[in-house]
Amino acid sequence: MQQRSLGGTHVSAIGLGGMPMSIEGRPDEERSIRTIHAALEAGVTLIDTADAYHRDANEVGHNETLIAKALASYGSDATGILVATKGGHLRPGDGSWTQNGHPDYLKEAAKASLKRLGGDAIDLYQYHRPDTEVPYEDSIGALKDLLDEGVIRMAGISNATVDQIRKANQVLDGRLVSVQNQFSPAFRSSEDELRYCGENGIAFLPWSPLGGIQKAGGLGEHFTAFQQIADKHGVSPQQVCLAWELALAPTVIPIPGASRPESIQDSAQASDLQLSADEIEILSTAD
Repeated sequence: MQQRSLGGTHVSAIGLGGMPMSIEGRPDEERSIRTIHAALEAGVTLIDTADAYHRDANEVGHNETLIAKALASYGSDATGILVATKGGHLRPGDGSWTQNGHPDYLKEAAKASLKRLGGDAIDLYQYHRPDTEVPYEDSIGALKDLLDEGVIRMAGISNATVDQIRKANQVLDGRLVSVQNQFSPAFRSSEDELRYCGENGIAFLPWSPLGGIQKAGGLGEHFTAFQQIADKHGVSPQQVCLAWELALAPTVIPIPGASRPESIQDSAQASDLQLSADEIEILSTAD
């Protein structure tokens, strides 16, 4: 699989988003582990998770624990897999999402994530979503401390504006390696952030790059240009979508979620799909 740089570490151009395997509607554990193993077999070396990827209030870190179990049970060497997790977003268990960006909380959350994932340090830790009750610089300061203490190897942010990217990189003394924002054919409001990351060598990780759990399967129906180009190449519209995102900047690393082996196997093939300049232009202006 094509490789891209994330903080100086080479990872697969297509990652795996773990959320669908742990929230509402999730599959059984056996299928989830097969999905993770299928991703590894397809060449995926980046797995994205978060402590908030769970369903019930008493199972914080469900997805982190699942990923750790899948990596431990993988038949081949999994030491080259980079696991990225996040903190600062919470699920009380009633289906809602809340925020806690207090530095003390983020430090505790990171250490709890490390315990679940195992190892000496978290590969990449990302501030999940800004807390309007806490100064942004204070929250990012917690990531700086975690870096300096060796709890995490790399730091990133999620759901951020260009201004927040600049602020975070300043607080981190130039050590910000990733920005994880929503981006897909249906949600393009992070084009400025994607462009800024491309210009500054920061990895941009689109979450829900296919439109989200409920809409990914119908991508070709809602965006006919993607289906037409998919038919021309003999591939799925989902592959076309991911290949288009890869073409937007060399720092883009999509992380499509999956809960079936077949889904991530199909997504992984987008790394090899070459789109023409005309096709990229058509997809970039499609609505």
